Amino acid sequence: MNEIEKLNSMAWDEEKERNNWWTRAVSRDETDKARIGSFSISITPVKKLPQHWMEKIIGKVLALASGGGQQGPLLAAAGYDVTVVDISQKQLEQDKAVAERDNLEIRTVRASMNDLSMFDTDEFDTVICPVSINFVEDCGKVFQQVSRVLKEGGRFMFGTANPVMYIFDVAKLEKGRMKIKYTLPFSAMRSLSVKERNRLMKDRGTFEFSHTLDSVIGGLCTAGFIVDDFYSDTSGFEPVDSYIQDCYLAFSAVKTNV
Repeated sequence: MNEIEKLNSMAWDEEKERNNWWTRAVSRDETDKARIGSFSISITPVKKLPQHWMEKIIGKVLALASGGGQQGPLLAAAGYDVTVVDISQKQLEQDKAVAERDNLEIRTVRASMNDLSMFDTDEFDTVICPVSINFVEDCGKVFQQVSRVLKEGGRFMFGTANPVMYIFDVAKLEKGRMKIKYTLPFSAMRSLSVKERNRLMKDRGTFEFSHTLDSVIGGLCTAGFIVDDFYSDTSGFEPVDSYIQDCYLAFSAVKTNV
């Protein structure tokens, strides 16, 4: 792992201790319902995947940067062959705990989404990735990795933060005040001062990066994907939602050689 990956690995271990929403494992009741097909998953903070997206999840599934005991266990309970990859050991432990509790088969792999070399080319039919590409500096590299492990005609569903979310002063935003502070694209390594970065490391915060729409949509195209569906989502945080209608973006893309 590079330095940013190590920092974010420790940060997400800490997020588990802080009970971040993305670290809260599903219940036994939820996996029981998934066994009979009554379930949906989230790749953005508020909305569930539309039913017509759920119907396109097939075969062998890679739940990428998806630890926390949420998407993986539900998909496994529904009968999918699931591999969960995450950079955080504590997040993966959530998936292992749910699998043991509910007698599910889930493969867990601790790795960065930047490097999927442990998997074969064309190994997966579907890749699911909740909001995570904002924790890597080069989302195009992730898209190339996903393209390699995904079969032709396979589907990639992922969520990302709207780049505009990164213009605000985070400290003030958490107090309900919206003040524009940063220019885009935001980079924790370049946009923050040395003092701010040191504080972030001390507090075990995540190092994040906004991505231009060019790098997201253009990066998908370069990696051999065609976007065939899209929706946006709110943040669930009123000060922002009153100002921005499309806080998070969800893409469904198909790998093609065309």
